[in-house]
Amino acid sequence: MNVTELQNYLQLLIQNRLHQAVMVWGKPGIGKSSIVRSLCEQNKLQFIDVRLSQLMPSDLRGIPVPDQNMTHWYPPAFLPQEGEGILFMDEINMAPPALQGVAQQLVLDRQVGDYCLPDGWLVWAAGNHSTDRAAVYDMPAPLANRFIHLTLNESINDFRAYALATGLHPDVIGFVSFRSDLLHKMHPTNPAWPSPRSWEMAARLHQIGLSIEPAVGDACALEFHAFCRLQHDLPGMEAILKGTSTAEFPQEPSLRYALICHLISRAEKNQQAVHCFEWLIEQASSEWIQMFVSELVPVLKQRKQYSAFTPKIIGNEKARQYLTQFAGLMMELD
Repeated sequence: MNVTELQNYLQLLIQNRLHQAVMVWGKPGIGKSSIVRSLCEQNKLQFIDVRLSQLMPSDLRGIPVPDQNMTHWYPPAFLPQEGEGILFMDEINMAPPALQGVAQQLVLDRQVGDYCLPDGWLVWAAGNHSTDRAAVYDMPAPLANRFIHLTLNESINDFRAYALATGLHPDVIGFVSFRSDLLHKMHPTNPAWPSPRSWEMAARLHQIGLSIEPAVGDACALEFHAFCRLQHDLPGMEAILKGTSTAEFPQEPSLRYALICHLISRAEKNQQAVHCFEWLIEQASSEWIQMFVSELVPVLKQRKQYSAFTPKIIGNEKARQYLTQFAGLMMELD
């Protein structure tokens, strides 16, 4: 599944309040927990992230307390007592088998010891495969059989959409778009290696003028800094945004990716986006114009500018002609 497919699937589970445990598999650093947290925010649900690998069985079951002739288990404070939300057991298969056994009671029976999970709460989990060089234990078959198993795959389109929507530095977006093979590449010995999560950290380091090597490793950092040194060959941004540029579209593929990402990031006003669209129609081939539009529209919607942008683009003769031709081409292909 890509990010959108996983979000849609999980959203339906939330809407129907399906008390079915979910296990999300995926490589380290591709955003499994971030997706769940974001869905909770969108649906106004509480989110409790429990890292089982950091607990002991007694931490989850609770402390035994004698009461006359019986023993009761006092549950930990992090388990929910009321309301609605998602109890998210991250890195579940990094927990030792004894702890996974206690977690199985929570997944299967929605209770452990004297504690019962409120009806408004869902139990979801996430983990990595052993092939991802993660220090994981085999999940017991009875526990695994209680989950719906979903697999999240990394995607350059998902990363670019997220990066543009959250305002990550366009240099990083452009570089990773150009070198999509470096979106996720684990290193056998170096603890710093590229992943969607570490590229986000790298973007923040680059934003304040620091080297990205501590986030993505030295090899990636060298390539990225070489990529950034080409930025002086980009056409003047201000002239394009103002609609006065006569510069040609770059020939170097890396510069084309960088330029598209910079234009989307810097076109903060609707008219600036229209000027960028006009310039690309004159200078670029259809694949680059299509990439610009497909990446721009979600950003405009996220900024709540799309409804104001549409009349401007439809009212522009060149843009309207291009969109008409493009729509006709797509119909022919269908």
